[in-house]
Amino acid sequence: MNELKLRYDKPAAKWSEGLPVGNGRLAAIVYGGVEQEVWNITESTYWSGKRERIAGPSSGPADLARLRQYFFDGDYEAGERLASEWLEPAKGNFGTNLPVCDVVLKFKVAGEKVTRELSLENAIMKTEYQIHGVKVHRELFASHADGVIVCRLWSELPEGVSFTIHLEGKTDYFESWNEQHGTGKLSFKGQALERLHSDGECGVRCQGSLHVQTQGGQVTGASGKVEVANAQEALIYFALGTDYAGAGDGWMSEGERRNALAEAKGYERLRSDHVADYRSLYDRVSLEVGESERSLLPTDERIRKLAAGRDEDPALYALFFQYGRYLTICGARADSPLPLHLQGIWNDDQACRMSWTCDYHIDINTQMNYYPTETTHLTESHLPLIRYIERLAESGRAAAKDFYGCEGWVAHTVSNAWGFTAPAWQNSWGLNVTGGLWLALQLRDHYEYTRDEEFLSQTAYPVLKEAALFFLDYMAVHPKYGWLVTGPSISPENTFHAGGTKVHHYLSMGTTLDQVLVSDLFEFCLETAEKLQADEPFQAELMRAMDLLPPLQIGSNGQLQEWLEDYEEAQPEHRHLSHLHSLFPAYRISPQHTPELSEAARITLEGRKSSGNHEDVEFTVAAFAGCYSRLHDGERAYEQISHLIGSLCFDNLLTFSKPGIGGAESPIYVADGNFGGTAAIADMLLQSHAGELHLLPALPAAWSSGAYRGLKARGALEVDVTWEEGQLAQVTVQAFATGQTIVRFSDRTALLQYEAGHSYRLDAELRVESLG
Repeated sequence: MNELKLRYDKPAAKWSEGLPVGNGRLAAIVYGGVEQEVWNITESTYWSGKRERIAGPSSGPADLARLRQYFFDGDYEAGERLASEWLEPAKGNFGTNLPVCDVVLKFKVAGEKVTRELSLENAIMKTEYQIHGVKVHRELFASHADGVIVCRLWSELPEGVSFTIHLEGKTDYFESWNEQHGTGKLSFKGQALERLHSDGECGVRCQGSLHVQTQGGQVTGASGKVEVANAQEALIYFALGTDYAGAGDGWMSEGERRNALAEAKGYERLRSDHVADYRSLYDRVSLEVGESERSLLPTDERIRKLAAGRDEDPALYALFFQYGRYLTICGARADSPLPLHLQGIWNDDQACRMSWTCDYHIDINTQMNYYPTETTHLTESHLPLIRYIERLAESGRAAAKDFYGCEGWVAHTVSNAWGFTAPAWQNSWGLNVTGGLWLALQLRDHYEYTRDEEFLSQTAYPVLKEAALFFLDYMAVHPKYGWLVTGPSISPENTFHAGGTKVHHYLSMGTTLDQVLVSDLFEFCLETAEKLQADEPFQAELMRAMDLLPPLQIGSNGQLQEWLEDYEEAQPEHRHLSHLHSLFPAYRISPQHTPELSEAARITLEGRKSSGNHEDVEFTVAAFAGCYSRLHDGERAYEQISHLIGSLCFDNLLTFSKPGIGGAESPIYVADGNFGGTAAIADMLLQSHAGELHLLPALPAAWSSGAYRGLKARGALEVDVTWEEGQLAQVTVQAFATGQTIVRFSDRTALLQYEAGHSYRLDAELRVESLG
């Protein structure tokens, strides 16, 4: 099998053609070629804004009851007007993640025959070119083991490396200087300041350094630049620290300290430690779905051929899948201070300069970033999100009191580096009352995949219990239906027509997304409380509430209803599919157990796609693929993944959102398409829910033969599968907990009882053999 690499035979002219590296906190997009190379440096904690409490003008339950009455009476216009007064706070110093600076290398001699590559197997990018027939090399990586970005430049001629290097700030305040005149050291400091999402006076500070070492040649430094002339080899080290959540002044010397340690360690050891650290995670999973000669073509060519309908490149799908895992490892490690944001850990300097913000969108985007984390065997990358959710729950207590007068905690549509939890500043998209809950259900997923009982009792249950306390306090009985409902809230970020008019409304009571998330929450809390033999009064309250929750409903057109009422969709082409959450990524709907609801979900998907102005967005396409996978429709799922890779990826395989969404004037990188697409591919190969381990549930004909190793399943299982001509060949299941599950392939099933520490082999007929 060919090594998994992104390959190119020309320079990268811009950011969207550059290649990403990252160590879980510090990252770069590297672009350029022969005459110049740019490292666009980002850092996960480099945010404008600050922590601040956002007050709500509502007096609490009495005002909430008054507001709800308008919606119960069908007066949506008056209800939305009052909600804007009470539940639409000013933005304040919300902030945004910002890029730190550009490291700019300029080379004195032009070259030719440029090639660039990024190896997913060792997380190292390389650039090669020729000068008068002599090769010049650059190699760069972001080391998690040592906390630095490292670059080696060398030539096959003894004096073939000459360049200048300087820093260009990307924020309102940034300065750099030569640490010692005439040496290869630059120091810098900056602050994440901007005036669109904050007042321009608050933000995280950074300080760091860049070191240049050479073999041979001369190194000089002046006027904020370092110049290397006629060296055989040069090494560049870059590191920084920030004052985010820090105490004292240690952060100010963090970059210099890391660079000094890296210099002392030496390049070869830095490189080997980096590769070993990275591969300890990456090597857990392999995927083969076929090979072709296309694997040797430049990646941008492969993308264009796929977009043109020449679908003869199965290895491109495996590359995209492993690229999603690569981006996860680069962006979120066990010790990362923050989870993946809208752009992972990178920043194209576009989303942060418009109304979007490069933040935590918690009405799908952040959740989708983490869809593949457990199943693709990267559970450590979940830990920064878990810690963030714990902090969100703490700050969400204030939002619960300030806006609703309720106990427990709540968060809405967007959040930031400090755990913002208030409603956002426009109710049409910002009053998503279950945004925090949706994100917090990642705790349930982490437990289901790991069966970590200490995590369940000490983290997942306490956080989700407090979320349940909020909804038990907050929800109201609908006077018409007798159901316990949320609201007013939105179905992200969609609108509807009501009362026979064509007016667009966005707020209502008991949206489908809210209700299924609350159902999942109450069910999890009840099961856990029973398991822990704890909180009997709380259990009784949950049982009473669960009896009153509304069911999933099928509308007059056969579709799965998005709202409690069978409203007419004002935007049938809308990009959000949040009401299909019970199909994917959750699992209340499945063809085996709920065939009628499954068919309604399919009708919903077809309705979205058939509208003449379908919003073709990266996260929507990934969600389509996941939904079709859950419906066991491998061809439709494959069609969506093909479209995602062929039409919604830049040349560097990063996914983007098309112009027109949220005021975007150009394609903007959004990470969720990469992660959501990776999750959908994994889901097509392995599903583990509803008490089953379903093998190859949505296998397309294009992947008729193949193998994967190391995918994780609920129940703390690890699964390897080989198949030939669409038929199962062999399965190995390794158990890290004790339990049982039904194993399914096509119409065959078998009961697998497993013990922690044991492995099991299943043949094509699902006959089980214990391997001890």
